[in-house]
Amino acid sequence: MTAPQHIPATPTPFSFDPSTTALLVIDMQRDFLLPGGFGESLGNDVELLRGVIDPLARLMTAARSANIPVIHTREGHLPDLSDCPPAKLRRGNSSQRIGDPGQFGRILVRGEYGHDIVDELAPLPGEVVIDKPGKGAFYATELGAVLARNNVESLLVTGVTTEVCVHTTVREANDRGYECLVVSDCVGSYFPEFQRVGLDMIAAQGGIFGWVADSATVIDALASSTPAHTSA
Repeated sequence: MTAPQHIPATPTPFSFDPSTTALLVIDMQRDFLLPGGFGESLGNDVELLRGVIDPLARLMTAARSANIPVIHTREGHLPDLSDCPPAKLRRGNSSQRIGDPGQFGRILVRGEYGHDIVDELAPLPGEVVIDKPGKGAFYATELGAVLARNNVESLLVTGVTTEVCVHTTVREANDRGYECLVVSDCVGSYFPEFQRVGLDMIAAQGGIFGWVADSATVIDALASSTPAHTSA
């Protein structure tokens, strides 16, 4: 283990050991971020999510340079939809629901073009990609085992959307004892008010779920950390 590092954050500085930290990139998928995808079919402005791409790409580069593992998630379902509960299937417009044909293949179905991660943030060979059927990244996935195998204790959390999959995952991680820093400009919501409130909720009451800092601050801290990790 290396000496703990500190990131200026809200509500207090975030202390982390680079050798036990991972960067979690949640659901940066074409169905959510591309014009014409599932997110836009629900009436959302995808540009509000696409603003996350550039800062997150820089953060991923910094994490890789510091030998901090980058773990990606994708929300989606088996082709027969056997892992998708009826309540979730009813979500969306009547002609644009999970499993229906969309501009990028069947919506949120594993193996379809729209289910995969946007090109700008594509995983590198060897990086872990977690396919999850729910909002949270721990439910019905191997994420817990991956983190245990890499001795991860702290998570730098990024991705979309702030108030849904990011929040659910941070809450799940908090219950499992992980220290989470949410990177404010590397998470996004279709709703600006949800973005603001979602970040406030993370750090409220002395950090009830975790810490919040922007990517520039995190990148500065990673640049000064001692590389000590191998890829997950």
